[in-house]
Amino acid sequence: MIKGFDCSTPLTTKTAAAFAAAGYAFVARYLVPSGYSKALTRAEAELINKAGINIISVFETTANRALGGRTAGINDGYTAIEVAKQVGQPEGSTIYTAVDFEVTASQMPVVLEYIRGFSEATPKYNTGVYGSYSVIEAAKSVRVCSRYWQTYAWSGGKKSGGIHIYQYKNDITENGIGVDLNEGYEGFGAWNALRVEEVKIMLSIGDANKIIAVLKAVYELAPNPEIGRLADALRVASGQPKENS
Repeated sequence: MIKGFDCSTPLTTKTAAAFAAAGYAFVARYLVPSGYSKALTRAEAELINKAGINIISVFETTANRALGGRTAGINDGYTAIEVAKQVGQPEGSTIYTAVDFEVTASQMPVVLEYIRGFSEATPKYNTGVYGSYSVIEAAKSVRVCSRYWQTYAWSGGKKSGGIHIYQYKNDITENGIGVDLNEGYEGFGAWNALRVEEVKIMLSIGDANKIIAVLKAVYELAPNPEIGRLADALRVASGQPKENS
């Protein structure tokens, strides 16, 4: 478990140092255009990384933006990668998009199409979704993204398996700013522009799935349970959930 937080207030050199001293290893900040007060900038990203804290990128303009469906997802994905370039986020790292409201069953298909569109527009990045238990479970079931950040809000005490980040407390004040608390797990997708070489050597989702497809073909010719284990090792290495127990 890796200690982290998210906030809408830009960090300064002083606050970044204070959070680093308190043992926080990552902060989630907003990958949105500069017109938003919560927007991450290149200067902020650099001071965060220099303090020894990694960054989680999350795109969110409005809480219910996902109700715009696939077209909105594609447009937001294109916007996100443009901002990612501006702030120095390396390709091969992760961008989450937020579904920051309680989604009803009737709304879920549209929300999933939004996430699908966002993923399609960001092929050089791993993509993830922030949302409730039901959103995470639905997204996992149809594989519209590869990273999952669950909030305890609207989740009824349930916690999905195979998630990458879990937000377990909201709306507290620490080091003078409002934050939400999170814990990160293997492959959760934080980045540090000062250590780009670490991102480059990570196994990408696309490459992992190509190798897995070859393993599946081998399994058809010569069934062997070891092939399933190897396929899951590739999924874990690329930040995807396991399929075999």
